[in-house]
Amino acid sequence: MTGTRSAPTAGPERYDIMGISHSEAYAAAGVDIEAGYQGVKMMNRYVQRTLTADVISDLGGFGGLFALDMHGLERPVLVSGTDGVGTKQRIAQLMDRHDTVGIDCVAMCVNDIICCGAKPLFFLDYIAIGKNIPEKVVSLVSGVSEGCVRAGCALIGGETAEHPGTMKPDDYDLAGFAVGVVDRGKILDKNKMQPGDVVIALPSSGLHSNGYSLVRKVFDVENADLGQYYGELGCALGEELLRPTKIYVRPVLAAIEAADIRGISHITGGGFYENIPRCIPDGLCAKIEKKALRIPPIFPLLSRMGGISERDMFNTFNMGVGMSIVVSKDDADEALNILGTAGEKPYIIGEIVSSEQKIEIC
Repeated sequence: MTGTRSAPTAGPERYDIMGISHSEAYAAAGVDIEAGYQGVKMMNRYVQRTLTADVISDLGGFGGLFALDMHGLERPVLVSGTDGVGTKQRIAQLMDRHDTVGIDCVAMCVNDIICCGAKPLFFLDYIAIGKNIPEKVVSLVSGVSEGCVRAGCALIGGETAEHPGTMKPDDYDLAGFAVGVVDRGKILDKNKMQPGDVVIALPSSGLHSNGYSLVRKVFDVENADLGQYYGELGCALGEELLRPTKIYVRPVLAAIEAADIRGISHITGGGFYENIPRCIPDGLCAKIEKKALRIPPIFPLLSRMGGISERDMFNTFNMGVGMSIVVSKDDADEALNILGTAGEKPYIIGEIVSSEQKIEIC
């Protein structure tokens, strides 16, 4: 593997190890450690974009250091989440465009931890790659950096691991994890939920990062022309499939501060049927009005081309809803206003009712 990366601070860099570290034997085995060092130097400017005053580590260390600001926290609880981009990465590889999947990677992690009410603090990434091409790795990290900026968290470290012989040269796998903080007394408690509470949708940007094994099968992406324009999509197929996952951190945290939010679900793999029930307590049900949903054209196109049933669509994809938020009926208007002011286009898709099945789409 190439060396571990850790985040640089805005000051003099540590000594340059490119001039003193070299192994002909390792290079002959397929691992170019010098390419790894070059990539770290090239990605420095992207990492710098994300840094906050709480990052206290330097380039080249063994770990990323973050000083937790305890201001306003009575009983701080750290919240962590890890995820990857899955087979959406194959679309990026086929299109030879690698600067957006890093946004997906960050989004999949930070959107999870805000479901607890946590503010993301920092992020680390892991890139396994068949052949370390510095420009490709830097492109991947530039997307991670952009995701961190959108989420308001710092990229404090990472790892690039070259896997000759076990991965094809053009293959890579990107994953990461985020850590956030929430005061113990402000952790979202689904047990406060009650009949009459309102379910709000935050629109997705499209497919986000889930269901891509099915997507790739339906469109036969290995043989398809990803540059083909689809009138119903308003863009080329590849552009639609590679559209980055939305990051909801800022609007959701603003809503939590202003309204009585009682549950949040990040709609990822498993769609509505798997994710919405995760924030619903026993004895209650999220009753979703199908006709209220604003479903982007990629989803009916997938259903038609793949012969996929409506039930399977709602059990696989987000169907245009990136996050669902349960709020008290009295605070629904305030939540909608705050979310809208923060740049979202929220709308009501249902309500909480008494039932044992946790979700009903009708």
